[in-house]
Parts: sequence; C-alpha cells; structure tokens
Amino acid sequence: MQQSHFKNRYTLGICFISALGGYLFGFDFAVISGALPFLQKQFAFNSYWEGFATGILAIGAIAGCIFAGQVADKYGRRPGLMLAAALFAISSLAMALAPNRDFFLAARFAAGAGVGMASMLSPMYISEIAPAAIRGRLVAMNQLTVVLGILITNLINYTLRNTGADAWRYMFACGAVPSGLFFIGAYFLPESPRWLIRNDKEYLAKSILGKIGDEAFVTDSLSLIKRSFTGVVGINYMAVFKRAVLPAVLTGIGLAIFQQFCGINTVFNYAPKIFQSIGASQDDQLLQTVFIGVVNLVFTILAMALVDRLGRKPLMLIGAGGLCILYLLIVGALHSGSGMLSVWLLAAIGTYAMTLAPVIWVLISEIFPVQVRAAAITIAVISLWLAYFVLVFTFPVLFEHLKENTFYIYAGICAAGFVFAWVRIKETKGKNLEEMEEPITMH
Repeated sequence: MQQSHFKNRYTLGICFISALGGYLFGFDFAVISGALPFLQKQFAFNSYWEGFATGILAIGAIAGCIFAGQVADKYGRRPGLMLAAALFAISSLAMALAPNRDFFLAARFAAGAGVGMASMLSPMYISEIAPAAIRGRLVAMNQLTVVLGILITNLINYTLRNTGADAWRYMFACGAVPSGLFFIGAYFLPESPRWLIRNDKEYLAKSILGKIGDEAFVTDSLSLIKRSFTGVVGINYMAVFKRAVLPAVLTGIGLAIFQQFCGINTVFNYAPKIFQSIGASQDDQLLQTVFIGVVNLVFTILAMALVDRLGRKPLMLIGAGGLCILYLLIVGALHSGSGMLSVWLLAAIGTYAMTLAPVIWVLISEIFPVQVRAAAITIAVISLWLAYFVLVFTFPVLFEHLKENTFYIYAGICAAGFVFAWVRIKETKGKNLEEMEEPITMH
C-alpha cells in the first residue's frame, strides 16, 4: 500500500457541515434545561412530567434512528441529513408556539426524531468519508458541534431568562436558525463513497475520493471498499445476531448504554434543579449551565487532540474511573451544602467531555463490520437513547426521594464501566474501517 496524501481543507469542510447535525443535537439537549423552570409554571409540571418532557426527546430519537437507517441505506446519507435538518426546523417552531402540554410534548418528540437521525447519520457519514489517519478527530468533531450547541444554547437561555413568562418560547424558536443553515449545508455535501460504490456509482465515488486524497488514496480506498462489500445486500437486522459479529454488536450496545448510565447527562439537563437544592437563585442556576457549557467545550477540544494520539481505550478508562471518584465528591458537597459542588460538577463535565463523550461515538462508528454497520449502528444508538430516556426520566423522582445519594448509583455504574472497558475494548486508532473487520469475521 502506497503512502497517501490528503486534501485536509476539503475533508475538514464537508465533515464540519455534516457535524452541524451535532449542533442541533446540542441545542435540543440543552434548551430544556433553561426552559424547565418556565415550563413548570406554564404547564404545571411535577417531577414526573418534568422527567417525561426531558426524556421524550429520546423516544423521538429512537424513531429517528430506525427511520434514518432505512433512509441512509435506500437513498443515501445526504438525503437523511437534509431530512433531519427539516425536522429540527419545524419542531423548533412548533415547540415555541405550543398552546398546551400535549402539543409541546408531541413537538419535542418530533425534535427527538431529528436528533436521532442526526446522531446516527453524522458520525456514520464522517467515518465513511474521513481517511483513517485522521478519522478519530473528525468523528470527534461531531461531539465538538454538540458541545458548541450546548454552550450557545445555554448562553441564549441565560440572556432570555428575564424576558417574561414566555421566555421559553423564544428559547425554542432560536433552533430554527441553525436548522436552516444545516439544511443548506447538507444540500451541497457529496454522497458517501461507500454508499455510491454499493449502488453501482463507482465513477462518482472515485471523483469524491479524488477530492479527499491523492491517486494512491483513491486506489487504496476503492480496493478496500470493494473488498469489504463482498456478499453485502442492503440493511439486515438479523445479520447482527450472527455468531461472527455478535460480540462486536454487544460491545457497541454496552458502550452506548454506559455513555448514558454513567449519569453525566443529569448534570447537563438538571443543573438548575441540582443547584436549587442547595439554595441557589434562578439566575445563579442558569449561570451555572453557562459555566458547564464552557468547560464542556474546552475539554472536548482537548479530546479531539488526544483521541488519535492516546487512543480510545486509555481515554475510556480515565473517563470511567475519574467520574466514579468525582461522583463521590459530589455526594459530599451536596450533603454539606459546600461551595465545592460547582467545582466537582465542572470537573465531572470536563472529564466526561475529554473521554467518554467523543470516544464512545468514535468507537460506535468504527467497531462494526461493514456487512452489518448500518444495522449495528442503528441498534447501538437506539440503545443509547433508551438509556438516556431511563436516566433523565428517573432522575427527578430519584433526586426527590434520595437527594444526594442518587449519585452513589452513578458512581457504581462508572466502576462497572471501568471493568467493561478494560475487558471488552480493543484499540482501533489508525486502522481502516475495513482492516478492523478481519479479527471479527474470522471467528
């Protein structure tokens, strides 16, 4: 295999446009945190409805994931990304205009469908179009746009906090602007070369690969892609249960569930509620979400520099072990009402952002054989969203009854996640997607 050279500016540009789906994910994920204090008054939410309104995004995301798998397989990655953008735009305006609780919940479900499509298709598209040597940091770019979405949304929420009882409507309406930009950007994206080759459009694939790298890269990529598609026919969910690929699929599901059950999204979604428990004012509660967004962004940028250097497994171990310790410190701070609560929460956000957040998305996009990749990624991401729903739906009720002891549960899960990563994760940095299949398919 010859030494390949890449045209990084073009590759970076198309991967960034695709990763804007992550920004919208970040928006819908964060906007509820600032809006909840207003929604509680507007729609008389108790802890049950508070959890359901937060978690219904995940139920919509599951529907979006299933639909995205079919669209991506039949029509291509690009049309799927455009559809996700359209769903984001329509649902943002629908939530902003919601006349009652049920209409709002239906609109948030639709927003979740857009989130689910983007959460699956953006990493898939980037992993299929990015050269192996820089794939980790380019897939991690999707996580960077997620955290940018979270930070900017938290800033907007904080800015709008004193605009009256309808402040939450303005918060949700702001989502229509990035949605429109993402739709326009996705329209100009090239299709995934892997999808084109599988659909007998090799001439188009060759042209796109030629814009990404030199002739050696084009030749090597075409050879690897063709070899990987031997005997492949469409998306096949039953194929994931075959003995040869099941270990990889179970590992992917385990990673997806752990990313949510590690508990950090309770901090993202319920920071105001957590700080309210130690007597913080509403202004201070929303200001803390801005600090969380800043720390999340800084450490995600650091993660992009580390994921292709340190590798995936070391970052997984650091993340799981670090969060376990920090949750124990958070319990102590909540119990004593200590001013250190903010420090430990921000440290937990930074640890997660630098490790588990980007690395698990990278691994999910890498570890599956191409014969089952679309189906396996769909199943893994559905598992992730189910776990997210369980996490955010149960937290308000658990926190109401267990208070700070709730975080002991997440500490225990992180300890188990450390063992899981130690035993099950194999290093994938610097390998072609096709090269990684051989150890799996030869069983």
